[in-house]
Amino acid sequence: MAITLSEIRVGFHGEGADTGELTWGQLDIWLTMQRTGQTINLSLTVPLPGGTSLAEITGMLRFVVSRHPALRTRLRFSAGPFGDRHPRQAVAASGEVPLHIADIGDGDDPAAAAEELRLRWELAWFDFENEFPVRMGVIRRQGALTHLVVCYSHVMVDGGGLNALDEDLRHLDRATGEAMAPPGGLSPLELARWQGSPAGQRRSERATRYWAAQLARLPAWRPGESARPQQPRFWELAVFSPAMGLGMRAVAARTGADTAHVLLAAYAAAVTRVFGRDPSVVQIIVSNRFRRGFAGMVSQVCQPGICVVDAADATFDTVVVRARKAVTNASFYGYYHPVERARLLDETAARQGQPLDIAWFINDRRGMAGRPDDDCHVPTETELTQVLAHTKLYWNRKLPKFGGTLYIQADSGPMLDGRPTLAAGLPAVYLEVWTDTHHFALAQVEAFVREMEAVVVEAAFDARAVAFHG
Repeated sequence: MAITLSEIRVGFHGEGADTGELTWGQLDIWLTMQRTGQTINLSLTVPLPGGTSLAEITGMLRFVVSRHPALRTRLRFSAGPFGDRHPRQAVAASGEVPLHIADIGDGDDPAAAAEELRLRWELAWFDFENEFPVRMGVIRRQGALTHLVVCYSHVMVDGGGLNALDEDLRHLDRATGEAMAPPGGLSPLELARWQGSPAGQRRSERATRYWAAQLARLPAWRPGESARPQQPRFWELAVFSPAMGLGMRAVAARTGADTAHVLLAAYAAAVTRVFGRDPSVVQIIVSNRFRRGFAGMVSQVCQPGICVVDAADATFDTVVVRARKAVTNASFYGYYHPVERARLLDETAARQGQPLDIAWFINDRRGMAGRPDDDCHVPTETELTQVLAHTKLYWNRKLPKFGGTLYIQADSGPMLDGRPTLAAGLPAVYLEVWTDTHHFALAQVEAFVREMEAVVVEAAFDARAVAFHG
């Protein structure tokens, strides 16, 4: 495919220019990137309506960067707690960002060109000192704009921030390019100043004490099956399970829980059954947007929260209740200075004389909208039995580095090209299960995923189903 790249420089001007420390969420992602060697960029493509003009796109880019300090922030480095590369954020009052234009041939596929550009940006590191944390481009064929491609640095924006950006675009007057309402939410610099205050330090200390209490519940554990190290080291198991999707709906309808809690209960039961670890431990991604002033922030406010769930000798419904409580507490205490948490983990591992092995994660990107209502399909036993045959597992991507020993990303739709879908349109769970092959055998990870599905299916219409017999 022949692609010709050009760019337009788009000027911006906004309020709140200053320099300060990173927020806890920003620093957490920054340290994760340094540890794993991953860019963790957030990128997406959006098909454009016919007739979309360059003026509309440049107006949109100018609007979002001018209104949101996170998008006109660069990093400055100095000597500090992290050596000579202690990061601080510097918000610019004005400047320029490029709008990239990718012209393709008449016979080329614009969707493929958009995906090529998206992937290129996703894997390319931002120049944090000199580049603003947003890349925006359009695919143009025969003079018509077909797709928008956007990439953000995860240090500055999280998934909730993308939603906040989308909501804020409603305040853009497309005809004039002017704002119809002031921006909402705190700025990252305002939040960082509060986090550095005595009140912020007390909040972090409370969260760290909760983490310490949960770590104390974990007995020593080692994998029961020998791994067969592979190269590259980290492999992704792609999973498509309509049975798990329908089964979680049934359990949620009976218990009144969210399907996010049912998913965590299935994880806890499968960890106990396959890996022999009870209670189970997992870190969930806490959005923190339930906190005052956070909902409309275009920023990075996510941090990991710890969930420890007992599953042995309990019904699955009981484990769902425990999972709900664990998620609630993990969310409340998923807000802390990441350096304090890192110090706690190091001290705990040193005291126990072995690694903690808690780099196990669930990132449930389906959101918490899992409680059944009038528009939510609750299956019959016949439906659930019929879709079991549609479950698909296959090993997909491989990477030399990744951010966890066992990292599960849950979606309600396919996130990758070529992922299977269910023709009947019934709910399904899509999992991307990244595993460290130096830690787990591939067959063991497959068995773990199938056990997650099995325990949900077993419990879907049986309130007495036991999660695990100790």
